[in-house]
Amino acid sequence: MTDPLRVGVLGCADIARRKMLPAMAREPGVELVAVASRDTGRAARTAAEYGCRPVHGYAELLDLPEVDAVYVPLPTALHAPWTRRALGAGKHLLSEKPLATNAAEARELLAAARGAGRVLMENVMFVHHRQHAVVQKLVADGAIGMLQSFTATFTVPRRPADDIRYRADLGGGALLDMGIYPVRAAQLLVGSRLSVAGAVLHRDGSGEVDVAGAALLYATPAGVTVQLDFGMDHAYRSAYELCGSEGRVRVDRAFTPAAEEHPLLQVVRAGGPGGVTLEPHDQVAATVSSFVCACRGEVGTDGRACLHQAALLDEIRRVAEGR
Repeated sequence: MTDPLRVGVLGCADIARRKMLPAMAREPGVELVAVASRDTGRAARTAAEYGCRPVHGYAELLDLPEVDAVYVPLPTALHAPWTRRALGAGKHLLSEKPLATNAAEARELLAAARGAGRVLMENVMFVHHRQHAVVQKLVADGAIGMLQSFTATFTVPRRPADDIRYRADLGGGALLDMGIYPVRAAQLLVGSRLSVAGAVLHRDGSGEVDVAGAALLYATPAGVTVQLDFGMDHAYRSAYELCGSEGRVRVDRAFTPAAEEHPLLQVVRAGGPGGVTLEPHDQVAATVSSFVCACRGEVGTDGRACLHQAALLDEIRRVAEGR
């Protein structure tokens, strides 16, 4: 019998409390050991829900010998420094997306993990949902003919003014927080050979961070065009569509399906519209399980998708800013 992976959590962010901690508590391969916060009371309240140890301060948690791995749900700009420290403490690590604010930093962190013999996984949960494999098979089997174009969007309503996503010093902005979803979807469904043909980023009145954007990418050698948009001052949208020479397939709630939801793949062909209804799948639980398997050495994590994603995000910003 393999012992559970003993996990500590650096911070009590909303994503940790709503999604990841409940999923870890349900995963038989995980033992939640400790939750750290700079706020003693918050650490105590959160840890009490899961019967684990509250810790005051992130460094103190990394010193615990009973912790095998850590989950980092901190603001984006803090991912890299705490990832370095966690790897230095000999821990496996699951970091909230994006792993870093730029590709050079992501490359450095992944190299450090390889050198330390530790698992470093970026928490992009939607890629673990089974619906995308079904879409890939539909396209590969010729259900829509020759793939011609891909569009994807992820937008959310405006957040409160004090939300960390509006702070440049914490790595905020729509590109890193929302743009990562359509960019990663393009990699997953179109391929890794993507280049940026054009991009725009929009800043609001404060001008501190980008609040919306769009990008036009091109996939070689297939010649597929890719259109992406993202933002955090919009009606909610979470979808992608692949268009081919003989039809198209669309997925709504593509990036955030509920665990109990039956995903519907909308397939339109010459014979008329149709659809494929799938069984529910919990992408959060699947992500946690994948991390446990990686730490046990049962699956590999080479980081190539993460690095290519980071490079594309860098390139979108460079093109949008005319550099």
